[in-house]
Amino acid sequence: MANISLVLLIIFPFLLRLSSAQSLSANFYSSSCPNVLSVIKTAVNSAVSSEARMGASLLRLHFHDCFVNGCDASVLLDDTSNFTGEKTAGPNSGSIRGFDVIDTIKTQVESSCAGIVSCADILAVAARDSVVKLGGPSWTVLLGRRDSTTASLSAANSNLPGPTSSLSALISSFSNKGLTAREMVALSGSHTIGQARCTTFRTRLYNEANINASFATTVKANCPQSGGDNNLSPLDITSPTSFDNAYYKNLQIQKGLLHSDQVLFNGGSTDSIVNTYSSNSATFSTDFANAMVKMGNLSPLTGTNGQIRKNCRKTN
Repeated sequence: MANISLVLLIIFPFLLRLSSAQSLSANFYSSSCPNVLSVIKTAVNSAVSSEARMGASLLRLHFHDCFVNGCDASVLLDDTSNFTGEKTAGPNSGSIRGFDVIDTIKTQVESSCAGIVSCADILAVAARDSVVKLGGPSWTVLLGRRDSTTASLSAANSNLPGPTSSLSALISSFSNKGLTAREMVALSGSHTIGQARCTTFRTRLYNEANINASFATTVKANCPQSGGDNNLSPLDITSPTSFDNAYYKNLQIQKGLLHSDQVLFNGGSTDSIVNTYSSNSATFSTDFANAMVKMGNLSPLTGTNGQIRKNCRKTN
């Protein structure tokens, strides 16, 4: 028995190292592509300076990637004869954007260190840099993801929460990814930046009672009952280009633009979390950053799985 215990003591640390050998790490490219973070940051800052909304779009790209079969850059793939990709899925069609910015970053990174940095990692870093550029918190992005060789329209349609989702549906959707209700509310705070199309909130605007009257009147001017489907309104009417906690303050006074926003503060189980984030921006920032790290670790491809795409829109 003593000998068995001794063997276990010797073997266990080895097994532990083996199991964590392919986990993500902050310094994954420190030797192979040491300037990659600088290249991405410069490109993101330039894109967001040109159009503040792009910061929200790049953040959303990362989210919509991770929620469909993990953070593997599948969202970037164009359709092929073998599969229909995720770009035309209901939650993505006509609204997901920023592909050209990712293409630009990929080209620049490839010129520095060809075949080294994945599109999935570029998405993760670009999301963080976008938030920081718009005044939000920073966090350490863990790296080492590889890119998928396929994408799934059906998975995108079934995994991504929509703008009409109920609170229970949102909690369930995030729970399926190992994220708590509090993390769901924190990540929803990404709606403190960006805009939404009229078609995603028209039903709420004209049919729901839990909406501030003056806010509704203002938004209706840009979203008629028919037509103007692609007209845009800010998700956070107070400070749409600043990453802050105003989104939660708006929910408290029924100024949530989407149905899926206002359900977070509507007499349900998440009201207290909204109250916390509304009154304490530091807590929101910390929770958001931690939740982004956790979301970025959803089922990444590592080791010899997947590939490092040369062009983010297609497989090698």
